[in-house]
Amino acid sequence: MKDALESNNGKPVFAMSVTDMHKNKTGSWRYMRPIYDEKTPPCIKGCPAGERIPQYFALVKEKRYQDAWHLILEDNPLPGVCGRVCYHPCEGVCNRKDFDETIAIHNLERFVADQNVGNSFPQRFFAEKTGKKTAIIGSGPAGLSAAFQLARKGHAVTIYESLAEPGGMLQMGIPKYRLPREVLEKEINDIKSLGVEIITNTEIGKDKPWQELSDTFDSILVATGATKSRPMQIPGEDLEGVSSGLAFLREFNMQHKRDIKKKIVIIGGGNTAIDCARSAIRLGAYVTIIYRRSRHEMPAVPEEIAEAEAEGVKIIYLTNPIEFIGNGKLEKIKLVQMQLGQPDADGRRRPVPIKGSEFEIEADQVMLAIGEVPKLDFLPEGVHEKWGRVDVDAYQMSNNKGVFACGDSANGPIGTVVDAIATGKRAAIAIDSYLTNQETEFVHYGKVVGFNEINLDYFKKEKRVKQNRNNQKEVLSNFNEVHLGISESDALYEAERCFSCGICTYCDTCLIYCPDVAITKAPDGKGYIINYEFCKGCGLCVHECPRNAMTFEEELKWRIV
Repeated sequence: MKDALESNNGKPVFAMSVTDMHKNKTGSWRYMRPIYDEKTPPCIKGCPAGERIPQYFALVKEKRYQDAWHLILEDNPLPGVCGRVCYHPCEGVCNRKDFDETIAIHNLERFVADQNVGNSFPQRFFAEKTGKKTAIIGSGPAGLSAAFQLARKGHAVTIYESLAEPGGMLQMGIPKYRLPREVLEKEINDIKSLGVEIITNTEIGKDKPWQELSDTFDSILVATGATKSRPMQIPGEDLEGVSSGLAFLREFNMQHKRDIKKKIVIIGGGNTAIDCARSAIRLGAYVTIIYRRSRHEMPAVPEEIAEAEAEGVKIIYLTNPIEFIGNGKLEKIKLVQMQLGQPDADGRRRPVPIKGSEFEIEADQVMLAIGEVPKLDFLPEGVHEKWGRVDVDAYQMSNNKGVFACGDSANGPIGTVVDAIATGKRAAIAIDSYLTNQETEFVHYGKVVGFNEINLDYFKKEKRVKQNRNNQKEVLSNFNEVHLGISESDALYEAERCFSCGICTYCDTCLIYCPDVAITKAPDGKGYIINYEFCKGCGLCVHECPRNAMTFEEELKWRIV
């Protein structure tokens, strides 16, 4: 064998092997080791329910919509609901937002759910019965989430609901233009198909004593939500025409009452206030929202605020009512202008009245939407409360053994559908552990991939899709759904835009760039195998990986192990 061949025509001399290289195991040269190492995408950690977003996107790209639905369901049994009403915190942390525009995760979740309207749960969701029984008080998103997860484990679940229909705030609080009732009904019926029993028109402590639950069930989960409106405690609050926003929504959504005044003022800046305003304006009222802070501090979903303003709702910021005026009936509201001072306990700047800035406006009706608190008078003595909610530990259990709480009934994340679903899921994991006497295993996330760890050379800038919507004039004349979702072509396009941060998409980039041919595909085609006998640790595979699904570590650590 010649070690080198001399070139002609002035070409440089280069080394070349003409024999089999398998005996030359160059892995001994390595001092750094590439590791095929999937990480956590920020969207998964950002989703309170822990939905595996890039993984179901991969199934969408293959048009495997039923499989994508099954994957979402493992973490969230209400994707049709969340695809419409979730405030999508996952999008707020999406790495793509720093490149062009965030992925429309919210729209894709709805798309997947809508493709499976006629489908039922897969057989693997139906578990062998354990003989253990759990009572859940409340059929809102937290209670439904917990019931679903417990039933999948084989436990018998009975939900007690005080209202005539299940769904809690989803049923009584969210208007139909945001959440069509057939979507909610479908997903509740799916949960019931697992054997979950829902008993309506039954208020614990009134229609059924707590002791009966305690004697019958192995565990109890309080998931009643926050359904009692808070008063403002200002003069004139007892006048006719002053009521709670939640009462208005409940009467309209469940009792179909359409009686409403012409000049309506809503006090508050949360989602209840916005839902009241957009519902009232559809009933022909002139609506003004009074909020004591600025737009920046307003807790309602920003998109919902923008929708309300586009529909004609007037919002007066940095203003607060100090008196309701009238002779038996509401006639005027006395207001004072505010300015923002130092941050309060929740981090928002505290509103402070401006002296001498009082003024009055006319109003026929006021709806108070300044927040709701749980109604927990049914609890037995000795169950500890904190800030008006059940005080629970890291496992959602109260100080009373076997009594758990989740959603807005418990201290912790409150106020949104997806947070309620997340705590319901967490409570179910803890209850299953309690019932089976096994160690509780919650999901723990690994390293989260940051934007600067994505190889942007493999992506081009593209616009985010926009979902279709009904005509602006038409939506104000009825309660039909405003947003209509996205098309299949848009869903496929949007799924392709996903960086899939930290999750391998089997693109073969590492295999192609490896100069030592040390990387091969796994036998099942899902992943790669690195032959460390030949890998010299050059790091090309790690450097070129588009989505940071590989890691470079010192060889010394591995040799010590």
